[in-house]
Amino acid sequence: MLPDAVTLCEVGPRDGFQFEDTPIPTDVKRDVITALADAGLPRIQVASFVHPKWVPQMADAEDVVAGLPARDDVIYTGLALNRKGLERAHAAGLAHVDLSIATNDPHSRANANRTVDEAIAQAEAMVEYARAHDLQAQVGLQTVFGYAAPGDTPLDRVVRMAERFAARGIESLSLADTTGMANPVMIRERVEAVQAVIGDVPLVLHLHDTRGLGLANVVAALESGVTWFDTSLAGMGGCPFVPGAAGNIATEDTAYLLRELGITTGVDLYAVAETAQRVEAFLGKTFPGKIHRLVGQDSAQARV
Repeated sequence: MLPDAVTLCEVGPRDGFQFEDTPIPTDVKRDVITALADAGLPRIQVASFVHPKWVPQMADAEDVVAGLPARDDVIYTGLALNRKGLERAHAAGLAHVDLSIATNDPHSRANANRTVDEAIAQAEAMVEYARAHDLQAQVGLQTVFGYAAPGDTPLDRVVRMAERFAARGIESLSLADTTGMANPVMIRERVEAVQAVIGDVPLVLHLHDTRGLGLANVVAALESGVTWFDTSLAGMGGCPFVPGAAGNIATEDTAYLLRELGITTGVDLYAVAETAQRVEAFLGKTFPGKIHRLVGQDSAQARV
């Protein structure tokens, strides 16, 4: 049975923008975030608090947050990969933070120069910091469905890590298909294994469309009871530390699919599509999302 309603978390202003080489001015970022909030996205990841040497596009994270309008209907979140980033997100005034940790040893060593066990210890300390400062922390597990090859991240490790963090009072747990290697069979297997150990902690899926299975994976997850997905307008994004990682599942495409399945999201597809078009025009490029291309056509599907 499919759920009646699903929550979409917009990650384009972070996961999408950080992948772009063209500098995006702070006021443009704020305008896009505000437009997405107006379109009904209830949760928006607005920035990552990382060293600008590694992700120059996020150098203005504090300024982006400082200029956002306070709203009761939207949660703004920021990504932090270490204690310094978490402290910056807290100082910037965010009440919700997204923490991210590797589950695959080669991935962890290549991108963070530490073992998975060392990464776990750091993340646990970050969760404790968040709790001590009244921050709501989502913990995201990276490369859950594979790093160098599909399924090369051990499922038992993913389950143990999920159980360990769920017991620490986190707001939610995210499973990330960082490299886009998941398929519907893997989605069902890994989602259901994690659900069995995390109790009432909400489960989030962060899916990439590297191999064209993004929306098929959404349907598999829905059938397994998942009601929370990260999405990115126009399918922007990727991972600057994973060669070949394609963009996220597109917000407007996912919302359209859910609408056609009779599932409520509260998202205005037309408004998201228009925002996606504006971003494409500013960057001078075309993103892989599909539904936003229909806006403006003289057809019954124009206002999707």
